[in-house]
Amino acid sequence: MGELVPAFARHARRASARPPWPHTPNLQPPTSNLRPVSPSLLRHNSCVTIGLLFVVAFLGGALNAVAGGGSFLTLPTLLYAGVLPVSANATSTFAMWPASVASAFAYRKEIGRARTWMVRLGAISLVGGLLGGLLLVRTSDESFVRLLPWLMLVAAATFSFGGRLTAWARARRGEQGSGTPAYAAPDHVRIPAWTLPLQLVIATYGGYFGGGMGIMMLAAMAVAGMTDMHEMNALKTVLAISINGVALAAFIVSGSISWAPGIVMVLGGICGGYAGASLARRVAGPAVRRIVIIVAWTMTGYFFWRR
Repeated sequence: MGELVPAFARHARRASARPPWPHTPNLQPPTSNLRPVSPSLLRHNSCVTIGLLFVVAFLGGALNAVAGGGSFLTLPTLLYAGVLPVSANATSTFAMWPASVASAFAYRKEIGRARTWMVRLGAISLVGGLLGGLLLVRTSDESFVRLLPWLMLVAAATFSFGGRLTAWARARRGEQGSGTPAYAAPDHVRIPAWTLPLQLVIATYGGYFGGGMGIMMLAAMAVAGMTDMHEMNALKTVLAISINGVALAAFIVSGSISWAPGIVMVLGGICGGYAGASLARRVAGPAVRRIVIIVAWTMTGYFFWRR
């Protein structure tokens, strides 16, 4: 903790030198005028900021373990703490990635049953994730600020209505009353050709931003013929780790990650993910999901208002 406070103090001095974020209608601010969404807490109390980032990452990791949607908390908080937009997005991905790796271990049995799908979709996911990560690091902060409300809108809509889309896709496959078996081993289900280009698009989006990516993949798997939700979740988790992992490589090489807040949030995310996995057995997932949806639309509305 003692070593982190000076790092935050250095970050605070850089943040305090930035002039206010403009509110011009044309959304074309010069680079020198860009700064975070609100006055940086880093200027006032580094210990408070460290605590805030840890708590938010803890909640984000817990939400991801129970219902998903942790990035709806982590990204806005990093912006509030004074991290510039592109770096905030990269740091948010970095913060939540280790918790996802830990959760994949719990799915090791289901992952083994979906080996063929994992190999084929995993290869295309690596390509898409790297492409998305490279696109992000080549995006200016000004351009990302203009895109952010729309990316949040896509993520919020996907999170809100993705469950219905997945249910519709599974019903369309004939699971509800058509005599189609309720379960088919993934390696015995032929992978439709269209899933590869679709997964490339989803993976590119995931490497660039990622909100709602998991639900998009679940819906695609349901349409493609997978029926067991545990195996679908296992495959989704592994693919998301692959996508975010190669994107993180691009972020690290380009220097896009803000390490001091990122490390704090990694620790919080791991603790929250562990706690959330235990909590998931006792808390109703739909109730938590409704809370995430409220947060998602609130944050989306806020970013549109900040335009």
